[in-house]
Amino acid sequence: MVTEGNATVTNVKIVVQVKLVPTPEQAAALEATLDAVNVAANRVSGAAFAEFGLKAREIPLRRLVCSDLKAAGLGAQAAQHVIKRVVNAYATLRGNIRNGRLGGPDSKRRRKAESKPITFRTDAAHTFDDRNLSWQLDAGTVSIWTVAGRMKGLRFACSPVQAKTLNDHRHGESDLVRRDGKWLLIATCDIPDPEVFEPVDWIGVDRGIVNLATTSDGDNHQGRRLERYRRWQARKRAELQAKKTRSAVRLLEKRARRESRHATHMNHKVSKQVVAVAARTGRGIALEDLSGIRDRVTVSRDQRARLSSWPFHQLGEFIAYKARFAGVPFLEVDAAYTSQRCPRCGHTDRGNRRSRDHFMCRRCGLAGPADVVAGVNVRDRARSAWAFVNMPDPAPAQHYR
Repeated sequence: MVTEGNATVTNVKIVVQVKLVPTPEQAAALEATLDAVNVAANRVSGAAFAEFGLKAREIPLRRLVCSDLKAAGLGAQAAQHVIKRVVNAYATLRGNIRNGRLGGPDSKRRRKAESKPITFRTDAAHTFDDRNLSWQLDAGTVSIWTVAGRMKGLRFACSPVQAKTLNDHRHGESDLVRRDGKWLLIATCDIPDPEVFEPVDWIGVDRGIVNLATTSDGDNHQGRRLERYRRWQARKRAELQAKKTRSAVRLLEKRARRESRHATHMNHKVSKQVVAVAARTGRGIALEDLSGIRDRVTVSRDQRARLSSWPFHQLGEFIAYKARFAGVPFLEVDAAYTSQRCPRCGHTDRGNRRSRDHFMCRRCGLAGPADVVAGVNVRDRARSAWAFVNMPDPAPAQHYR
């Protein structure tokens, strides 16, 4: 958020990922750098745990280890970022414990996390700022600090859209990442929010498993292809798990990342289409609020993995941030009984939804695809919520003597 005069301008942070194209010598220097900073992070984490337990703070930890990091060959900025990473990791752990994500005090998982220092992988990402990383966007190169000295002329590849975003909005830190043998730089960009337009109506979106997203217009984005892909991956995963070899474990991790990327790609495609329709027609987008759905919904044993691994939340996040960039109004509404309520007469009954795909009101006879009916109910709730929020203030009461 930035304040300009009396006006407040809100910015949204996004990341731009570019691929580095190092020579063999440059790749070796980058690998040595990641290895060195992560070895240092593990050493700092051990010192922090021994001195402060889980309550590591940046300034006391800096006084404790900064000179040792510099003596080990790390530059001043690299040392500061190592310390900050360690402090942030312990802050995240404390937050997870406080919020009960690791279980109660007697939980084995929590006791294990509290009993030893946090460790970092040797290839974990490392943060750079403008003091130890500079971009030459016109030349398509970066200059970056390494343990072998400042490396200049390191080429990177990106699309014209990414280059323009970096040039106009890059602000803050960038992360050096090695993933599947490829070197990446992930840069943070601050983009001002466009002004949100006044919607002429709303598009209700119902999310599901068989149909990833169904809109109140009747547009249906099916998830059958993604579901078949996941079933195939599950069979392959079972085969690899049965082997119990190191190579099988590595292949399992690789397949898990591939499956995650595939689901993310599908969610990007669906969310882009939904937002494009809303922007073109001047309407807002409404989604069901599905927070806590996995705790509320009871399913059979064979459906548990299917429900828990489905990317409901990610699709909602993608629609929300794409709508924000396009200036499209966005709302989340109560999800209760959207698939059981008749949008025409308001009758709500579990028997209205006779099967997964079909809806027929037992009172007025309205019939149609169940997911479309749910999308219409979401749209109607968004209309009511928007009208209530934008209701003009009542005129002040007149008092006469």
